[in-house]
Amino acid sequence: MSQIPDWEKLSDDELQSMAEAGHEILNCYRVLAKSSDNIIGEILKGEETFFEMDHYPPGDVYDPESHSQYYYHAHREGEHGHFHTFLRSEGMEEREQPVPDQTHMEYMEEREDNICHLIAISMDNRGFPINLFTTNRWVTAENWYRAEDVHRFLDRFEMDLVPPSWPVNIWITNIVRLYKPVIAELILKRDSAIENWQQENPGQDVFEDRDLEVTSEQDIDVQAYLQAIEREINRRVTEDT
Repeated sequence: MSQIPDWEKLSDDELQSMAEAGHEILNCYRVLAKSSDNIIGEILKGEETFFEMDHYPPGDVYDPESHSQYYYHAHREGEHGHFHTFLRSEGMEEREQPVPDQTHMEYMEEREDNICHLIAISMDNRGFPINLFTTNRWVTAENWYRAEDVHRFLDRFEMDLVPPSWPVNIWITNIVRLYKPVIAELILKRDSAIENWQQENPGQDVFEDRDLEVTSEQDIDVQAYLQAIEREINRRVTEDT
């Protein structure tokens, strides 16, 4: 799999929306660079020590209008840390329900609603995204939704808030928008990985199997990806003239 999607599956409007998201991301970098800051520096601002596995900011970030949520933490090699993004059940339709007959673990009883993990965004030490990945259910204590539902949830993810950092909220909203086709493919691969694992390990609860953590992933480069999108937009314009 490549970070470059199948252009033929994307409309002109979708490509334009992705390009706009890419420029919003670059603008966040531009503004932060004026104060020698970056995305990670913003999300950890005010924290004296960065503890592995702790959520930053404490209590996560939640938009009560879109019911989107995210947090940042670290526990993987090869990165500074990563963001986990979610949509909570208040942002879902009645027909969008978790996969039935899945084991309901005690740790899932700690909250009153359901929550769906969308995508994780791995960051390097300079504060730039380097990888997108999906995870098994136990990793984020989520409720498991089918790929087709999660695809719809991607359109609803929006962090339209100032705290804890307006640039970070704009940035993470537009990362999901920019990479929506790639994320959608990763979610399909996630479901395939779960299905294959279950077939190879009959009698085990695949969603709680600690040997299966990352279910799909893709390295990314925002600038290269945005350039490819703009080349495709220009190619279509040239063909139409």
